[in-house]
Amino acid sequence: MPTYIMLTTLTPEGVQTIKNNPQRIREVNAEIEQLGATVKAQWSTLGQYDFINVVEAPDEKTMARVSLELGSRGTARYESLTAIPIDDFISAL
Repeated sequence: MPTYIMLTTLTPEGVQTIKNNPQRIREVNAEIEQLGATVKAQWSTLGQYDFINVVEAPDEKTMARVSLELGSRGTARYESLTAIPIDDFISAL
């Protein structure tokens, strides 16, 4: 299944939501599964992005739906990157 890196930056509203309800992070992960994708790994980070997620989804359309649905809430901004296994990358050259 294709792998994507989802970079998340919280808006001020998102920061407040997480501060008031830290379990909201796990709830969002469950919502991602309902949209057809799976969070395989997740880190909270310092710097430009607040979270880095490794997500598996069947295709780019599903990943676009995840980003659009989550982004429409106004609590975070998302950037999704396709992750290509290095052996696949090398064999494509």
